[in-house]
Formats: sequence, structure tokens, C-alpha cells
Amino acid sequence: MVDPNSYTMEVQEPRRLGQPECDMTNVTPFPGDRRNASAPRFKLIPFDEIQTSPKPRYVVKGLIPQAGLTVLWGPPKCGKSFWATDLGLHIALDWDYRGHRVRGGPVVYCALEGASGYGPRLDAFRARHLADRHRDVPFYLVASPMKLVQDQPALVDAIWNELRGENPAVVFIDTLNRSIGGSESDDRDMAAYVAAADAIRDALGCAVVIVHHCGLDTTRPRGHTSLTGAADAQLAAKRDAADNITVTVEWMKDGPEGEMIASRLEPVAVGFDADGDPITSCVVVAVDGPFRKQSSGRSLSDRQRLALEALADAAIDRGTPPPASFGLPPGLTVVRTDDWRSKIYARGDLDREAKNPREDFRRLRNSLAARGLIGERDGLVWRAAA
Repeated sequence: MVDPNSYTMEVQEPRRLGQPECDMTNVTPFPGDRRNASAPRFKLIPFDEIQTSPKPRYVVKGLIPQAGLTVLWGPPKCGKSFWATDLGLHIALDWDYRGHRVRGGPVVYCALEGASGYGPRLDAFRARHLADRHRDVPFYLVASPMKLVQDQPALVDAIWNELRGENPAVVFIDTLNRSIGGSESDDRDMAAYVAAADAIRDALGCAVVIVHHCGLDTTRPRGHTSLTGAADAQLAAKRDAADNITVTVEWMKDGPEGEMIASRLEPVAVGFDADGDPITSCVVVAVDGPFRKQSSGRSLSDRQRLALEALADAAIDRGTPPPASFGLPPGLTVVRTDDWRSKIYARGDLDREAKNPREDFRRLRNSLAARGLIGERDGLVWRAAA
């Protein structure tokens, strides 16, 4: 215990002109005082030193930002994985893409849905574009099951070891649903997923492209909105009435939006199977010239056309205005999906006694959604505006 009688008071002389107000030389910092820290963690950049850097900030200019997160989303079976693979191969080959400059480099494509189809798909690309090319293409496929939150350290290590320390240009994750290991609609699960994608980006200094589905609401990516909030770019894919794959730049951080790239799938024979039957796949081919949608009636199958007629009939019988929360244009009418299905069966457009009628209806519904001809949300369906 300190003896209070040991305290003395020292009277300071008045400060002379020019003398420092306070001598801090021998002052011991109080807890939390960082004034004597030699290497501060955060650097403050003065206003006058903040300037625009001329260095490129893209992998594919106007489509894929450098070292950022891009979401490519669309309905099932709309061709988004074909398009993503084609884009990835152009990046690996350092080829400009549809007039967009490319800063090429190694590409890692995690094919977590339909991985068995990528062999024929790459063979089709080779046959069309690489017949006279003999050197290796730095495009790497990952076909193993993956839960990104748990497996991202192992994925980073595998990429680092395979590329011998070279940074990839892009890592594709196809799809989010097959790699999340949780619920797409849960904010915590999606936040953890985005953090894992960011960790890959930061560790490898690369862009990360997540291929994702839409849900019943065909106007936005499925699941929690934090994914869109975290994205540096968002690209929407769909099939139009002419069966073209269209990819539209919906959102681009610090860049232009609204551009649409139109493509079509062209069949290519790539060999024969063990039974001697031909193996075919498709290559992505640009749709040149001014892009125009064709009349939907020209390219629809009979079942698709009849299903749309049944939807119109159901709208007359049981249609209601859409909920205001849907944000749909005025004048549209929505019906319950169950009522639409019942109308299709009642008209005889699908066989209710078939082996799997619900699966038949699901495929028919998905084919129309992929073409952008119907919209769905919360058990309601409507004819999309032309």
C-alpha cells in the first residue's frame, strides 16, 4: 500500500513564449493509447493522394470484374452452364469474348451438376475451335462433391498446388445449390457461403463466378438477397422464344449495365459410345446482327403451346390480380399453379394416368419458364409479358 504522506506537490513555473505546451517524452501511454505504435494497422490516405488507377479492373471487360464476385443466374435448363463454360474457355485461351477485352489466365471450373456431360462438351469445343492447336489449355475441371464453407481451404490448396503458385483468373462454382451445404434462404447460411467465396477470391487473387438458379419467382436469383448484395456483377441468363440463350448484365459495380449477349447451341458429333451410337454435345455460337425475338408460336412444341392456352383458360376462370408485393406490371392476372395443372389435365393436354404426371408437368412448366414465357412465385403463375 502506498503511504499517502509520501505524495509531494510540485509547482510548475509559468510557460515561457515558444516553450512546448506539454512535454510527452516521458509519458507512459494509458491502456489503449496507440500514439507510440510504430506500425499502425490502418493507413489513412490523404484526399490529394487518392487517384484513379489506370490498371485494368476486369477479367472480361464489362462482364467479369477482376478479383470480384459475379453471380450468373437463370432458370434450369436455360443454357447458363454451357455459356459459362464457353466464357471460361475463352478466358483460359486469352481470347476476346464477343468484342469484350479479356485478361486471360488459368480457369478452374467446379462442375457440381451434370459433371459427366463436360467431357463431350469440351470435346465439342475442341473440335470446333482447337483442331489445329497442340499446346495445353489452362482450363481445369473439378467434379468432386463440395460444400464451399467447409471445403474452401482444401480447394484453395488444390488450386495452388496444381498451378504451382500461379493465380487463376477465375474460379467458377456451378451451382450454388450443390455447394452451399445449408439453406439458400437462411441469412446465416448465405452469409457464410459468401464469406467462403470471398476467402477464395482473397487467397488466390482471382474472380469468383457463382452459377445459380432462380426459384418460382423467375425475376430474381433464388434464396436470400444477401447474395445479390455482395455481388460485384450480376448476369441474368434465359432462353428466349427463338431458343437463343440470352445473358443480360443486370448489375455491374462501377460499370455499364443493360448489355445483352445472344447465343445459340449448335450440335456437334464428338464420337461413338460402346454400342456404336453417336455421342453428341453442343458448342455455343454467337447470334450475330441486331438481336430480335421471334414469335413464340414459331418455336413452341405442341405441348408448350397447349399449356399456355390452358393457362389463359385458367386465368379466365380463376384469375386474380397479383399481390402488390410481386411488383408486376398492371393488367397481369395470376392463377394458382395447381389450378393451371388441373386445367391442363381437364383439357387432355397431359395424361393424368401417365407413369409420373407430376414430373411431366414439372418439365413442361420449367421449359416455359426457361424461355421467359411464364413467371412463378409463391404457388402462383402468370403469362409473362411479351
